[in-house]
Amino acid sequence: MSVLIHTEAFNPATGESLGQIPQNTLEDIQHAVSRIRKAQVKWAAFSFSERGKHLRKMQRHLIEHGEEYARIISADTGKTLADAYMTDISSAIIAFDYYIKHSSRVLRERRVKGSHVFSLFTRNRLQHVPRGVIGIISPWNYPLAIPIHEILMALMSGNGLLYKAASETQMVGQVIQKIVDAGELPQDLFVQVNVAGRIAGDAFLEAGIDKLFFTGSVPVGKILMKKAAETLTPVSLELGGNDPMIVCAEVNLKKAVNGAIWAGLSNAGQSCAGVERIYVHRDVYKPFLKLLKKKVEKLRVGYPDHKNTHIGTMTTSRQHDAVRNVLEEAIAQGASVEAISQIDESTGQALPATILTDVNQEMRIMKEETFGPVIGVMPFKNIEEAIQLANNSDLGLTASIWTKNHRLGRKIATRLEAGVVTINSHLISHGIPNLPWGGFKQSGIGRTHGELGLLEMTQTRAIVNDYFPLNKQFYWTPVPGFVYRRWVGFVMMLGGAWPWKLKGLLKLIFGFKRL
Repeated sequence: MSVLIHTEAFNPATGESLGQIPQNTLEDIQHAVSRIRKAQVKWAAFSFSERGKHLRKMQRHLIEHGEEYARIISADTGKTLADAYMTDISSAIIAFDYYIKHSSRVLRERRVKGSHVFSLFTRNRLQHVPRGVIGIISPWNYPLAIPIHEILMALMSGNGLLYKAASETQMVGQVIQKIVDAGELPQDLFVQVNVAGRIAGDAFLEAGIDKLFFTGSVPVGKILMKKAAETLTPVSLELGGNDPMIVCAEVNLKKAVNGAIWAGLSNAGQSCAGVERIYVHRDVYKPFLKLLKKKVEKLRVGYPDHKNTHIGTMTTSRQHDAVRNVLEEAIAQGASVEAISQIDESTGQALPATILTDVNQEMRIMKEETFGPVIGVMPFKNIEEAIQLANNSDLGLTASIWTKNHRLGRKIATRLEAGVVTINSHLISHGIPNLPWGGFKQSGIGRTHGELGLLEMTQTRAIVNDYFPLNKQFYWTPVPGFVYRRWVGFVMMLGGAWPWKLKGLLKLIFGFKRL
C-alpha cells in the first residue's frame, strides 16, 4: 500500500513515543475492499467447523501472549495493567469460545412451517447469508475487547473485514493484527487500515462496504448514518451512555459502594457503560455517601505501571480537558465536591476520581456523557422518582439497580429505558458474549454480541418450494368471478367471528358445488 505519512503513538502517562504506524490513502481503502471481497467468497464456502479452527488458533495466540499484550494496552491507553488484562484481554479470550461453539446453531439453515392452509403445499427454508465486507471502526477506551467481539462475529458468519483501530491506540491495532495473523486466514480476508478518524467513515462507505459497525460519539454516529443513507448501507452504531445507578433503601451498602467505584471509576471512567449518575434512596443516602467518600479518598490515580496505582490516566488530552471543563462548570453551578482521590500530579493526563453532591438534572455533568472519573450523587424519595430521574436522558445504554429485594429490582428493571439493566452489578454484561449489546434512544442502533450480533452480520433469505400438484392455483390470473366470491367466503371462515365463519362456510360450500 502507498504511504503518505505516519501516526505516532504516545504513552499518555509519560508522553513517551511508542512507535509510528504508516497511514493509508483513500485509494488504499478502495483497493482493500476489492481484495477482501474476492477472499470473502472463498471464506463463505468454509464450514462453521473450518472457520472455528482458524479462530481457535487466534485464541491460543492471545492466551499465550495475553500479559505481553496487556502491557501494550496499558502503555497505549494509560489504564492500569489489571484493567487492561481483566477487561480487554479476558473478555476477548472468553468471547472466542461462545462464537466458535454457537455460531452454527444460530446461523444454520432451517425449515420453517407454513402458517396457514394456503402454505399447505410449500416447504420453506431460512438461510442467513454473509453480508460480504464488514467495516469496523473501533474506539480507544477498550481497544481490544470491543473490536475482537465484532471481528469474531463477522468471521464466523462468513464475512470479510475492513478494520480501523482508533488513531489514539494504534499500537493495540498492531496487537489485533498479530492475533488475526495467528489464525492463518485466507489472504486479504482481513485488512487493517490507518486513516484519520474524521475521514474513516466516509472512506469506508464510499469504498462500498456492505455494513458498518461503529463505536463512538453520538455526533459522529449521526454523520455516519446520514452518509450511509446515500447508498442505504446498513449501520450498527454504539454511541455511548450516561448510565444511572439506583440504590434502593434495602441494599447491601458495601456491595453498592464497591460496585459504584468499579463501574464508575475503573479505566478512569472512560467506559461507555460506566456509572455516571447515582440516585440513592434518602433513607440510606448519608451512610452510602459516608462509605463512598471513605473508599474514594483511599484511591490513588497516577502512573498505570506503579504498584500503588488504582486508576490510570485519561487516554487523550482532548478527553482530559473536556472532563475537567464539565467538572469545573458543575462546581461553578453549585455542585459540591464530596470526595476526591489521591493523585500523582506528575502523571500526564491524570484526573482525580471525584464524587459530586448538590447536583441537579440541568447540569451537563448529569445530562450528558462525561466519560471521565466523575460521579454525581443525588437522593430520591421513592421508586417512582428514581425511575423518572434515571430515564431523564437522551441516552440509554445500560443501568443498574442495587437492592436486596430482587423482585423489586426486576420490577424497576422493566421500566428503565436502557439496553441492559443489571441488578446488584454493573458493567458486566459486555463480558458475557451470549448477551446482546446495545442501547435505547441515542445510545445507538442495532445490537452486537450473542445471537442478535451474529444475525446483524448476515442477511436473511427465505426459500419457498411449492409442491402443489395441479397446473394452476385458484388465485392465479385469470380468476373467475365465482372463484373470487368463494375465496372471500373461505377467508371469512378462517379469520372471522362465529357469525362470519358460518356465512363464509356457506359461500365456500356453494362455491365447491359450482366447481
